[in-house]
Amino acid sequence: MRMQTRLSAFVLATAMALPFACPQQASAQNMGITAVVNGDVVSQTDVANRRRLFALTAGLPITQAVMDRLTPQVVKQLVDERLRLQEIQRRQIVVSDQEIADAIAGLERRNNMPAGAMRARLSGRGVEFRTLIDQVRVQIGWTRVLRQVLGAQAEPTPAEVEERVRAQQARTGQTEYQVAEIFVPVDDPAREGQARTFTTEIITQLRAGAAFPVVAAQFSQSATALEGGDLGWVTAEQLDPSIASLVPQMPNGAISNPVRVPGGFSIITLRGKRVIGRDMATILNIRQAFFPFTGALNPQAPSEQQIAQLERARRISGSARSCDAIEAANTAAGNARPSSPGEIRLEAVNPPQFRQMLASLPVGRATQPMVSPEGIVVMMVCSREQQNVGAVSPQEMAGTILRDRVEQQSRQLMRELRRKANISMRGE
Repeated sequence: MRMQTRLSAFVLATAMALPFACPQQASAQNMGITAVVNGDVVSQTDVANRRRLFALTAGLPITQAVMDRLTPQVVKQLVDERLRLQEIQRRQIVVSDQEIADAIAGLERRNNMPAGAMRARLSGRGVEFRTLIDQVRVQIGWTRVLRQVLGAQAEPTPAEVEERVRAQQARTGQTEYQVAEIFVPVDDPAREGQARTFTTEIITQLRAGAAFPVVAAQFSQSATALEGGDLGWVTAEQLDPSIASLVPQMPNGAISNPVRVPGGFSIITLRGKRVIGRDMATILNIRQAFFPFTGALNPQAPSEQQIAQLERARRISGSARSCDAIEAANTAAGNARPSSPGEIRLEAVNPPQFRQMLASLPVGRATQPMVSPEGIVVMMVCSREQQNVGAVSPQEMAGTILRDRVEQQSRQLMRELRRKANISMRGE
């Protein structure tokens, strides 16, 4: 099952201020050894940092009880990462600092966070930023490994794409679903209870409001993790039977209970439904100018900087007559958020009041300043048009085929690496 990729420029010097450390290089800082994976150490420091990162991502309190509950799954994930890292290094695959910075910026962008917010948030909770950098480096490198293993099969042939497009066209009138997944593997039947408990904990936090893309990037062991777990638009028959029977009953935005699938547990969220080939939608092309605050907002006593930002936003709101003007204003304000959020389907915009505002806003007219705790936004609709978004393009179908192959190869290769590995667990 399978992903849909959509990963501002991040401040590279900030993101890369901490170097990437191989397990062997970290040995001098170890508070003890948790596991040894083919000679590479997973230290207690590694476990402590990752537990705090997990807890912060999921919105869990950082208490000893929570840390203890997280430990088994954190150790397992770190062991798997060591195996992946060793394979990346064996194949001499290099992941650049810019690629890591772009991936972290993508996480921030998908969750409406200003550039650099991830580092500040982690540091403020006592989590080393290197922990996130190391994790993202392995995720990117692992994708490269899979593409290398697939070789010529990585790119579907025109005939394969054409056949899949014809099959999709034959389903015109059927329903398909936009699905995202968090996959928690179960490699040892004796540990299935631990995995289920861990999965249930994640679901509790998702239902309490934790952002699915951020949680997926941290917890999912699927190849879709960095893309927020997106599987794209799929029909029920393209899903595992356990999930296929569930998805049609789910309302948009719902979070499933743990679903037992081959190899582990899946957590599913439904992002949308549409009729294949017959899904008319209102597509908006939007630009925004974001004026960030440098401190926390107290609406009853705004700071001088916040008042100045409001005045800047008001001037832009009154003077901007084109989307180019909004882009220029966003650049002048520092590009803390991208000026273009991409094409937006009006019917999927929430809350309803915001959807109604975008529906009635004349093209080329700026909104009034909209204040949030992080800053002020002025938006403009550049175009509004009806499109049939239910028709799949050959490019989209090629991406779906590739995602299927990458995911299948990922799970197969991890089974092989675990089978061949020499893993010594300490304290068990």
